[in-house]
Amino acid sequence: MADYLVIVESPAKAKTIEKYLGKKYKVKASVGHVIDLPRSQMGVDVEHGYQPKYITIRGKGPVLQELKTAAKKAKKVFLASDPDREGEAIAWHLAQALGIDENTDCRVVFNEITKDAIVESFKHPRPINRDRVDAQQARRVLDRLVGYNISPILWKKVKKGLSAGRVQSVALRLIIDRENEIRVFKPEEYWSITGTFGKGKKEFTAGYHGDGKKKVKLPDRASVDKVLGQLKGDEFEVAELIKKERRRNPAPPFTTSSLQQEAARKLNFRARKTMMLAQQLYEGINVGKEGSVGLITYMRTDSTRISDTAKKEAGDFIDSEYGKEFGAPGERQSKQKNAQDAHEAIRPTSVLRTPASLKAVLSNDQFKLYRLIWERFIASRMAPAVLDTVTADLVQGDVMFRATGSQIKFPGFMKVYVEGEDDKSDEKEKMLPPMEKGDIVKSVKVEPKQHFTQPPPRYTEARLVKTLEELGIGRPSTYAPTLDTIQKRGYVSLDAKRFVPTELGEIVHSLVQEFFPEIIDIEFTAEMEKDLDSIEEGQNRWVEVIDSFYKDFEKRLKVADEEMEKVVIKDEPAGEDCEKCGSPMVIKLGRYGKFMACSNFPDCRNTKPILKKIGVTCPKCKEGEVVERKSKTKRIFYSCDRYPDCDFISWDKPISRPCPKCSGMLVEKKLKKGKQIQCADCDYKEQPQQ
Repeated sequence: MADYLVIVESPAKAKTIEKYLGKKYKVKASVGHVIDLPRSQMGVDVEHGYQPKYITIRGKGPVLQELKTAAKKAKKVFLASDPDREGEAIAWHLAQALGIDENTDCRVVFNEITKDAIVESFKHPRPINRDRVDAQQARRVLDRLVGYNISPILWKKVKKGLSAGRVQSVALRLIIDRENEIRVFKPEEYWSITGTFGKGKKEFTAGYHGDGKKKVKLPDRASVDKVLGQLKGDEFEVAELIKKERRRNPAPPFTTSSLQQEAARKLNFRARKTMMLAQQLYEGINVGKEGSVGLITYMRTDSTRISDTAKKEAGDFIDSEYGKEFGAPGERQSKQKNAQDAHEAIRPTSVLRTPASLKAVLSNDQFKLYRLIWERFIASRMAPAVLDTVTADLVQGDVMFRATGSQIKFPGFMKVYVEGEDDKSDEKEKMLPPMEKGDIVKSVKVEPKQHFTQPPPRYTEARLVKTLEELGIGRPSTYAPTLDTIQKRGYVSLDAKRFVPTELGEIVHSLVQEFFPEIIDIEFTAEMEKDLDSIEEGQNRWVEVIDSFYKDFEKRLKVADEEMEKVVIKDEPAGEDCEKCGSPMVIKLGRYGKFMACSNFPDCRNTKPILKKIGVTCPKCKEGEVVERKSKTKRIFYSCDRYPDCDFISWDKPISRPCPKCSGMLVEKKLKKGKQIQCADCDYKEQPQQ
């Protein structure tokens, strides 16, 4: 029997670590939590200091018994759960269950699963950090007090299966507030004038800027015509030419939040998928001769700090691979606002394991995420990029056009990686032809264009995660489950990968806003996060933090239970009869929005989705109408409403007029920027629309 027992959370991690520690160590997995609050009840004794009522999780009895048996036979037990607050709480629960003194050196933490990191961590065991345990315990208790008290009221007043939580209620508020902004938004007209100019054999573009003294807006066609009327001939003078050198610094290595955002932008990964793949890369992948090894550091972090060892390895790699001039000139990373800074940023455990060298042993998605993490880390340790920028003012009389261009003088970190953007600019980096002040350039064409201001965009997952982080709401580990919850409850749906509140979501939000305003108050919630963090620092006692919140909250619960009116969500007539029993169909509100159901329920259980007609006759059967549907992955497609009698289907939206070239079906094709009308049967295409 091994002398030492090590308990980790994951079986995959257990195999990797046991290989590194040798024969004297036996490594077993708890498979996450073994002890927690009960799911069937609140599990918090409000009358006696908010004490949690912990139980062995259903199904975990055999696991706990196996750990107890192994612990009795071992000389010493090390608790090596994850290096965050939740991991500390798991270690504490295991210590209580296995009879281990939490004040002894029983706790081992490591930020990466590599041989050197594991061996080193076992040289420095420590007692369980009770402040960190209390910080996690306070969050769990607070979330229970909120969720398990408000949810039953919503079940009674609205419908079963609803919930309200501390972070999810704020996330829902942000989505609904943005939708309300969009609803009241009134577009305003404005115009632009773009000129194409020639200098020698090269052409470039410039936009109308003003009268040479100040910038002038073009609110309508009349103002455009006035400018065009001032133009005399095609010659413009280069009245001003400004050349500058600009330095651009790389983004820091990933935190949990920035990884979720960038994986959404660049890889189109949902937050949950990103975290699942990151967990696999952290716990260990079989890479061949080395066996199973952790490829990245711990993936739940809000710090951009990196170790000196990692800095040196990255620096040596950059010097040899790209040249010494590409190396970072100095330290740039700084601590993030409200960051716990408990452990490092997310980085490769070794930069020598390049993405290319691991491609054969990783799944396609694992490879994409690993490459993203590797490139971001390497770029963060590289020199700034240097760009030459040029601004040229082209003047004719009282009309001035301005052209801007830039050219990469030294690529620096951009040789490896460039950070993604939420809102991509239409303006691409372009270089102007050589010119000097006083030169004459000629206009080739001048094009006016009408525009309308756009409402603020709906939240994507990446944008919502970024906003929650900036506001100090929740913590990195909460974002993915929060976004999942508001979708599973039917409070929001995804339309073109952007969150749209449902009618049910708006009902729940309005009730929470009326009776529990502090729950969705952004400043209050952010302040509560700070109070919870202060427990870990030993500055506050967790019971006092909870009590200060619950005293007022308890009063609101009583008011809500007595005064909240029952919301009756009435069924709307659908205007058609059930094809199975002939009874009228009605429109009901479900978890995922509205749907049609037979009014003769439960005798008839016929249901079907509400189909959106697009005003186009089916091009295949000429009888049905084309309707908008959604696939299992929520992707929109178009088909005949006579399906399955007619099997017409198109991923592109058909339009009502025929192709002028072959009389075939015209479709609306989505481009990266705008859309384009083209024929599905021939090569006919129309000019792209923004």
